[in-house]
Amino acid sequence: MAKTTEPNPKLPGTLYSAAEAIVAAGGQALPVPTDIRDEEAVAAAVKAGVERFGGIDILVNNASAISLTPTPMTPMKRFDLMFGVNVRGTYCCTQACLPELIKSAKAGRNPHVLNMSPPLSMKEHWFKGHVAYTMAKYGMSECTLGHAGEFRPHGIGVNSLWPRTAIATAALQMIPGVDLALCRKPEILADAAWFILTSDAKKTTGNFFIDDTLLAQHGVTDVDRYSMTPGNKNFMPDFFVD
Repeated sequence: MAKTTEPNPKLPGTLYSAAEAIVAAGGQALPVPTDIRDEEAVAAAVKAGVERFGGIDILVNNASAISLTPTPMTPMKRFDLMFGVNVRGTYCCTQACLPELIKSAKAGRNPHVLNMSPPLSMKEHWFKGHVAYTMAKYGMSECTLGHAGEFRPHGIGVNSLWPRTAIATAALQMIPGVDLALCRKPEILADAAWFILTSDAKKTTGNFFIDDTLLAQHGVTDVDRYSMTPGNKNFMPDFFVD
């Protein structure tokens, strides 16, 4: 589910190219153009997924809007976009998938919700430079905290995953001053997510995982493979990790 259906010269990749990559890797994909701020569009996408695959076992809330701007430089339109995508979108998608996730749990299929959001830290320095963005990202994390407790009786795992370092994505390239050579590859998050999503949902819930720490807990201590610059030890840190 994504709303990018046409190529953007500044931001390569579309919903369809992502689906093609999944198929090329040996998986199956059903690309459904969806603006996750639109409740009806989300419901239609969930319905399409259920019709195609017979149910939903995993929801990954990855979509996020970012604006690292102080209050005077954050128009309310941008504020509304971040809250609409990050907070409302996460809540809406989770709510729409919940009936299918409950069915998955009853069928013993180990359902999970994974939010790509940071650990909650009420420290001033994570807010003062970009209050609106921090609140929006923490809104996703608050969904993790609350839904983990709410869904625990159903046997649905709800967790957050966040990188310790900046990740070399196309979106990151659009932020001035970012040196991709000091970042890690997206594969580190994919591998960390695999450990979460294959864990026992009844036992693994309500956690705020950091990618390299989680990998180390599973015996993956050599993370140089994920470095954009092999041998680099001086990574650009991501936000919200104390």
